Amino acid sequence: MPFANSHWNTKRMTDPRTLGNVLSRLMARTGYDREQGSDALRSAWESVAPESLRGSSQAGVVRRGVLEVFVTHSALVQEMGFHKREAIRKLQSLLPSEGITDIRCRLLIEAGQK
Repeated sequence: MPFANSHWNTKRMTDPRTLGNVLSRLMARTGYDREQGSDALRSAWESVAPESLRGSSQAGVVRRGVLEVFVTHSALVQEMGFHKREAIRKLQSLLPSEGITDIRCRLLIEAGQK
């Protein structure tokens, strides 16, 4: 057989994967795990957001330990500065796996405005 040693005919026998591993990879590929994580983040933000920011802010994503929070008015960016440390401490206790070390506020621009 001239092709006996070619890569076309050799199959690696691998151990069967666990169902948990397969589901975990599927959830990561479809983005379902990110969606669930963002729901937990939004819920946590709603519970720790300072009273003055509730209803006028929303949690974004965590990148490199920094949570982006979008606010509806530029004065709220300054307001967040007064409450940042306390909010970070509470978020760290609620979501230790997120590794939140800082909060960055950004102005939420209405859709359609430039």
